[in-house]
Amino acid sequence: MHNEVVRYARDGYHIIFIGHRDHQEAVGTVGEAPGHITVVEAAEEVPSLQLPQSQRLAYVTQTTLSVTDAQRVIDALKARFPQIKAPPKDDICYATTNRQEAVSVIAPEADLVLVVGSKNSSNSNRLVDRAKDAGSAAHLIDDASELRPEWFAGVKSVLVTAGASAPDHLVDNLLRKLTDDYGATVETRTLVEEDISFSLPKSARELVVLK
Repeated sequence: MHNEVVRYARDGYHIIFIGHRDHQEAVGTVGEAPGHITVVEAAEEVPSLQLPQSQRLAYVTQTTLSVTDAQRVIDALKARFPQIKAPPKDDICYATTNRQEAVSVIAPEADLVLVVGSKNSSNSNRLVDRAKDAGSAAHLIDDASELRPEWFAGVKSVLVTAGASAPDHLVDNLLRKLTDDYGATVETRTLVEEDISFSLPKSARELVVLK
């Protein structure tokens, strides 16, 4: 995304960054092209944008943003600025997108949703929002130590998910505690197989080990 912003600014575009102003990603991205970028958090802000119709515009999105929230802003931008340029590919992290979709689909089947992730993690908070939108009780926890017995009153099924950057061992520990303390049985549900692989950058591939 940083490369996209630099390229758009170099080519004479003003960039709309769709995301949260105080998020580290927004701060870092704005720093790539100060004076050429405006942060928009919600669709309601679009009508008040002071940009000339003749200005070349492009938008990028925070990688951990809610897909639904991002689309609302994108729709509002396209309605007001029909010529605005979209990024060459979806900026939102594929893992974030997959988890949000999974929660939307599965949460209605659960009495309680537990999301493992940091309190300041945008994508983890969006998972909680998705669960609540689906009508389920939901809590964001750092790890199994934050479980509260009162959450489980009358609960027969629990959906466990995690933010895209949450370590696997925290999820494993939570499942173990639910099994040991509450007699849970674990069923794994897979909606999307994540088989994306990333090649090393050229600079790393060309490293030579000297003996």
